[in-house]
Amino acid sequence: MTNKKLSSQAIRQSFLDYFHSQNHEIVASSSLIPTNDPTLLFTNAGMVQFKDVFLGIEKKPYSSAASAQRCIRAGGKHNDLERVGYTARHHTFFEMLGNFSFGAYFKREAIRFAWDFLTQHLHINPEKLWVTVYEKDQEAEDIWLKEMKIDPSRFSRCGDEENFWSMGPTGPCGPCTEIFYDHGSSIPGDPPGSGTALADGDRYIEIWNLVFMQYDRANDGTLTPLPKPAVDTGMGLERITAVMQGVQNNYDTDLFQPLIQAIARIADIDDFSHFSLRVIADHIRAACFLIADNIIPSNEGRGYVLRRIIRRALRHGNQLGLTEPFFYQLVAPLSECMGSAYPCLIKQQTHIADTLRREEMLFAETLQQGLKLFEQATQNLKGNVIPGETIFKLYDTYGFPADLTADIARERHLVMDTEGFLQAMSKQRERSRKTSHFTTDYLRQTESQQPTQFTGYETTKDTCQILAIYQDGQAIKMLEANNDASIVLDRTPFYAESGGQVGDQGTLKIDDHTLFEVLDTTKQGQCHIHRGRLQKGVLHVGETVLAQVDDNRRQTAVLNHTATHLLHHILRQVLGKHVIQKGSLVAPDRLRFDFSHGAPVTKEELHQIEQRVNAEIRANHHATIDITSPEDATKKGAMALFGEKYGNEVRVVHFGSSVELCGGTHADATGDIGLFQIINESGVAQGIRRIEAVTGNAALQYLDNQTHHFQQTIAQKDERIHQLEKNIEQLQEKMILVESQSLMLNAKKIGNIAVLATIVPSLDSKGLRLLVDDLKQKLKTAIVVLATIKDNKAYVVSGVTNDLVGHFDAKDILNHVMQAIDGKSGGRCDLAQGGGNRPEALAGALETLYVTIDKMSKM
Repeated sequence: MTNKKLSSQAIRQSFLDYFHSQNHEIVASSSLIPTNDPTLLFTNAGMVQFKDVFLGIEKKPYSSAASAQRCIRAGGKHNDLERVGYTARHHTFFEMLGNFSFGAYFKREAIRFAWDFLTQHLHINPEKLWVTVYEKDQEAEDIWLKEMKIDPSRFSRCGDEENFWSMGPTGPCGPCTEIFYDHGSSIPGDPPGSGTALADGDRYIEIWNLVFMQYDRANDGTLTPLPKPAVDTGMGLERITAVMQGVQNNYDTDLFQPLIQAIARIADIDDFSHFSLRVIADHIRAACFLIADNIIPSNEGRGYVLRRIIRRALRHGNQLGLTEPFFYQLVAPLSECMGSAYPCLIKQQTHIADTLRREEMLFAETLQQGLKLFEQATQNLKGNVIPGETIFKLYDTYGFPADLTADIARERHLVMDTEGFLQAMSKQRERSRKTSHFTTDYLRQTESQQPTQFTGYETTKDTCQILAIYQDGQAIKMLEANNDASIVLDRTPFYAESGGQVGDQGTLKIDDHTLFEVLDTTKQGQCHIHRGRLQKGVLHVGETVLAQVDDNRRQTAVLNHTATHLLHHILRQVLGKHVIQKGSLVAPDRLRFDFSHGAPVTKEELHQIEQRVNAEIRANHHATIDITSPEDATKKGAMALFGEKYGNEVRVVHFGSSVELCGGTHADATGDIGLFQIINESGVAQGIRRIEAVTGNAALQYLDNQTHHFQQTIAQKDERIHQLEKNIEQLQEKMILVESQSLMLNAKKIGNIAVLATIVPSLDSKGLRLLVDDLKQKLKTAIVVLATIKDNKAYVVSGVTNDLVGHFDAKDILNHVMQAIDGKSGGRCDLAQGGGNRPEALAGALETLYVTIDKMSKM
């Protein structure tokens, strides 16, 4: 018995289908960001979304459930980040297949479900499986050995550390039973529970853990039985896929190979076993799903974990010779692999890719410089310990993360002086505390600058003078290349982040020799702050620069900002005047709009909103801008946008009947937007809803992706229908075998001829023909006439064995029936079929055949 090779998609679906057939509620994967557990950084197991149910805090309308849960184990207590790439089975992102019981069933059923699914549905040979139980759990042991009758030689008992599970030091807990897959004697490793040095080898791999929560542990360690025991199981999709695809390494499965091959193509290498390929393939999965769940790279919390994952992948890209942005290019291959199971990847593909590309560009210079400095710092190293001061200098002076230093050190068998690094960090914090007044000075200095004249309504290119340069919170007179800084100009075409619209990006140039890349533009008081990095040359206060906004990025933001006005206007028409803007994000790749509304927006309402916004776009309303007082604007019905600050004069923006106070940048006419497409509607707080949308080319790309996804879904459905049709045919063939055995007993002997004429209600005409042929073979010398009734019409098939052809004709025999049921027929002398419109006469016509055939046999 060999494992039937299945795709990861088929395994995931088979698992959910199986438990649906066992009356489990199929629950969608929850977010990677836990909503019910502030102690968890990320969702790291299938049971997380049911934690309150297990604790009795929350009740569900179902008592058993199953899910395929997205999980992250990077950062916090559960952290596999450092192991990724070094082992065959550790990942930062993985999927947990699980079934759960909240009092509906317990050990017996949970064990039966697991064994049945593995051996009968995945067709895994039981001789390849090994089972462990908690050493004190006699009940589970008896179920396995006496009821499931597994081989006792493939069974072992384990102690608390391996087979007893708890949520924490107190609370729900209980024994567990684990199922392992045996990869065979060619792989080193002893059975689980053997207690040998090789017990953790790669031969026996845990694939399913069944936890039986039956006790409540008190502070003194006392275990009290729970009134309603529960079941929590987990099976890693990556591991079971490796088993079903006949490989020992998860990275050799269809979950990773398309990604590994895509990376190899980008890097132009042929060695698919390269260590760095595995790291990058793992990290792109984690990064994409985190961004899809609205995590963005940052320097704290979950955003910092995401940043670490991305930067570790970039460092391994550098190992492959990739010095240009490459990581974002893997979003599309991942969407192809997993988009059908997780449509959020397709919906947010552009946003995810843009986020990754920005992070790559920000880190590129730091990575190259840091790697070079690492080489210099370790070149003349005495011994194998990297001094803490060296690690700190790489981090503090050059921005090279300590975890990347640790990663490289591990590969080169070097040791980090962690204690020395922490001491250097502590000294730096003390210095920062003493000099924190510099930040206050910086804010005071920028606020005291003359207001920046904004020229970006009229142009995206302007000649400007540098009024101030700030670096690390201090004013400087000169800025050298490869340094970050904030620059204040006397005038600027760069829009500063405000009212939800993101700040502009672009460049400040002096001829071809000096180039400052503006990565963001913000406001401090009345000053526009241009934040970025000097790529080449030198800048001095007082110099004149050519300020050039990134036109493409500005234009897409302009379209999204204009669409936000239309959306606000239409929401008030469709949902009511209670709709008030509560927040927004206007980015180049998408828009997000938060508004007051007490209930989810229905599909019909969303469709209506989308249609009306697009009607406003097609109407091609031209923008009209008025400068007036806030009071006059309000009297004219202008809506104020969330986050905007208004002075004595305000800009009133008109697009048709949409009138709003807004200082942002807008399209000349609504027709420029081209297309508006809502991609998501959700709740962000009580009484506040959120709509996310895309416009223009991004909307077209979204629709293309949706079309591709639907085509894939249709193709999969067609394949499933085809498979069901084949299954029906196979079932019919089996039914025929069963029917023929019982029908043979009803055949009557006329001389030496076996004659059978009867109605078989369960078959169609094709089934009748197959059954007639089967009975002819079994009865040897025979005349068989079988009929069925479908849709108030009679169908009849007659057959004569070859030894009787010449004396009997199947067509003639059938004609006797056709005359009675007002039908027509055709065929050969050994097999004929026909149909008639008087099914009520069928039984009598078949009965008279015995007399007719008796007469014909004597002629």
